[in-house]
Order: sequence, then C-alpha cells, then structure tokens
Amino acid sequence: MEARFYRMDGDCAVCGLCPRRCRIAPGKRGACQARMNRDGKLISLVYGVPAAIQNDPIEKKPFAEFMPGTRAFSIGTLGCNFFCRNCQNDSLSRGIPEAEPRRTIPPEAIVEAALRYHCESIAFTYNEPSIWTEYTMDIAQLAHPAGLKTVLVTNGYITQEAARELYPLIDAANIDLKSMDPAFYLDNCRGNLADVLASIRLFHRLGGHLELTTLVIPGKNDRPEDAEAVFDFAESLHDRSVVLHFSRFFPCYLMRGIPATPPETLYRIREQGAKRGFSVRLGNL
Repeated sequence: MEARFYRMDGDCAVCGLCPRRCRIAPGKRGACQARMNRDGKLISLVYGVPAAIQNDPIEKKPFAEFMPGTRAFSIGTLGCNFFCRNCQNDSLSRGIPEAEPRRTIPPEAIVEAALRYHCESIAFTYNEPSIWTEYTMDIAQLAHPAGLKTVLVTNGYITQEAARELYPLIDAANIDLKSMDPAFYLDNCRGNLADVLASIRLFHRLGGHLELTTLVIPGKNDRPEDAEAVFDFAESLHDRSVVLHFSRFFPCYLMRGIPATPPETLYRIREQGAKRGFSVRLGNL
C-alpha cells in the first residue's frame, strides 16, 4: 500500500513519518525497514500484515488506570525506527517484513476479531506502531463506531505533523520515556530525546489518557537523579493524573551482560515518587 507522510524529491522518497526523515533511494527502504521506495512511490511493507496478534489484559501494555480489568486485542508488525540495545521484542523490531509470507488481515477484520473475542479495545503494540501509522489510523477509524477504544504503546518517535493526524484517533497512550538524558537516547536508541518529549506533550495537550514507562537499566539510568529528572518532566505537564511506570530490566538482545535490575532499586524509585506526590507503578517484578 502507498504510504502517507512523504514527498518525492527527484527519484528519492523523503519520509515524513518519524524524525529521521529518511531520504530513500529507488529500491531502498527507510531505517525502520517497513517503508520502501518502489516505482516512484513510498510503500508501506507492513500494512495489513501483523506479525503478532494476542488477546491481552489491558494491564500488560501496561495501563494501570485505563479500563482496568478489560481485554485489549493487541497487534504488532515488524520493524522499528529505534535501535535499542536493550530491546525486549527484537524478533519483531529487527524483523524483515517480507522475509516470510504472512496472512493479510484488513482493518475491518481486526475490528471484527476484537469484538468476537470480547475485547473492549484494540492495542497497537509489540513493535513500534508509529511506523505502521496508516494501518493504525484505518483500524482506529473503524474501531470507534464499533464501540472499541484504541490504545497506543509507543516510543513517541514520530513527527509532529504525523502525530497530529494519528493522536486524535487514540484514546490512551503509554509512551516510553527511556531516560531524561539526551546522551542515553543517542547512544542506546540512536534517537533524539527532544522529539520524544514533544510527542508526549502533544498527546497530553490533546487530552488522551497518558501513562509513561521507564525501563530501569543498571548502570545506565538507575541513579536517584535519573528518576528525579523523570519526575521533574512529569511535573512540567501540570497533571498529576499522568501515570508513571518504572519497570525492571532483564538481560536481553545486546545487553545480555548486564544483570537484572535489583528490586530494591525500583522500591527506592517508588519511595522517591511518593515524596514528590506521584503514585509510581512498578513493572516486571
């Protein structure tokens, strides 16, 4: 399917979906692996071909204060616009979309399946859903008339112009705030913290339910001052209803040599948050 959010510059496609704004030569694909310049058009290689489908409890996303006790029909595709060394879903994020044949599932079939399995929402999750924004938007536009809510689990690495079209279709978002240190984003994700913060502020300004998740990695972002910086940012939103999750890291992908986060570290962060007036939720314990 032809992608949205791009322009042609000569024979190159300039993608406007994420802040990388990849300049894609004919026959090549963007950094996310999910968008290709084919025959003078930018094509989404993952539209309608989910690689993961699951009926999940909403709390698994994680959402602590959005429709608790309900089920979310969860889908994901392949590819990602981040390159996190600690990726816990690397089989999806680093997957090549056309490496194996997959069944095509149009948006209306996703909505029908969610209803059939008694889910109350559809979750765009597992890999980075912003790289399949076209599929996400088409599903969301059908979900609401069917009485389903939409939830987004995302790294927040999306341009403001694309987010302004996607975010109004989303009822709740859990956005990763991996660290408040720009160097962490550059070194660990090859991304830009400022763009993520802009996405969080935009979603919050639009009025959707917002929760933030920080994965706490020993030796990387586990100092007391790292947590305080997250609390400082949350305070800048002037909204104590924003839920903050801090999750335990386990060795994975390119960080198999780093030990799991000690539970005591998360308990300390929860105490720090309580002193600041935040109700901190702990994950992966």
